[in-house]
Amino acid sequence: MSIQIVLIRGINVGGNNKLPMEGLRDLLRALGAEHVATYIQSGNAVVKGRPFSGVEITSAIQDAYGFSPKVLVLDLADFEAIAKANPFPEAEVEGKTLHVWFADGKPELDQTRVEALLAGSERLHATDVAVYLHAPDGIGRSKLAAQIERLAGVPTTARNWNTVAKLLQMAAEI
Repeated sequence: MSIQIVLIRGINVGGNNKLPMEGLRDLLRALGAEHVATYIQSGNAVVKGRPFSGVEITSAIQDAYGFSPKVLVLDLADFEAIAKANPFPEAEVEGKTLHVWFADGKPELDQTRVEALLAGSERLHATDVAVYLHAPDGIGRSKLAAQIERLAGVPTTARNWNTVAKLLQMAAEI
């Protein structure tokens, strides 16, 4: 049995792309998951069972709900490695000021454009699988945060550190 983290982008935002978490749990069970736990309404799930693909889950959501969100599925080991690679561990205490963009491909950030958008208090670090942004003044005020996916050149979905930590906790409890 594998444990995977499912990250769905752009659901239940502003009344659009409504996907109730009970419906998501049912959908994942129908696909063959033996254990499913969801966290908040923004598309986070921990799944135990056979391996799933993002395309497979997107297709099932399209069939059931009529829209096709971007779905990123990470094996627990990969998710844990991204969390452990956090270059700003001191920011973990303030989990809402530290964000991770999980990338579907290798981010290729243009450093000149990044530096032009980076506020004085912000710190950014990219790896082959994720982009980390510590924005002490708040993510909503960050001009860089809104541009990360475009600057990365690959599809991404972001989660704050509180969510990353909660998903790790949920996976450990399975």
